[in-house]
Amino acid sequence: MEKAQLVSDARRLSESLGELPEPAAEPVLVVISGLPGTGKSYFSKQLAERIPFLVLESDALRRALFSPPGYSSQESSQLFQAIYRLVEELLERGIPLILDATNLSERLRERLYSIADRLSIKLVLVRVEAPPEVVRERLERRAGDSDSRSDADWAVYCKMVPSVERIRRNHYVVDTSRDITPVLDKIVRQINR
Repeated sequence: MEKAQLVSDARRLSESLGELPEPAAEPVLVVISGLPGTGKSYFSKQLAERIPFLVLESDALRRALFSPPGYSSQESSQLFQAIYRLVEELLERGIPLILDATNLSERLRERLYSIADRLSIKLVLVRVEAPPEVVRERLERRAGDSDSRSDADWAVYCKMVPSVERIRRNHYVVDTSRDITPVLDKIVRQINR
């Protein structure tokens, strides 16, 4: 992708964000990973209520860049190039972030590891999951919700299952069909340490 396009895309995403939290002396990057319907956005929102993070939700950012979204691999590549640039720019400004996206591939997560390492910031990785029957029920319920930012349905979930790659760094695992409080508490303690 051309640099001018990347800069323009990142600016458009930045303009879609609204009010940012106060910059932190030591910003943190929380990377949420999981299949559609597992509860990534719910978990991100719960964490952001405990610590003032900016939540970058890939579904909302996709809609800010592409109207309507087509979900092609080229579109996804363009979107995530812009997201990675935006993540780096915001962290450089001290803005603590939660990246709420599927983040299923270790190769793509490595881009985020690299940003965190280069900026010497704390990186927290979270894999969000839920039993398939719970996910299916959630996705069916979400299909009729006009407020939902995601277009993913059960077929998309099933198609994505084989692409889930193990996270090779230390990470938290949270099952959102259960009480998420213990994991939230651990993450908050790690961030405040």
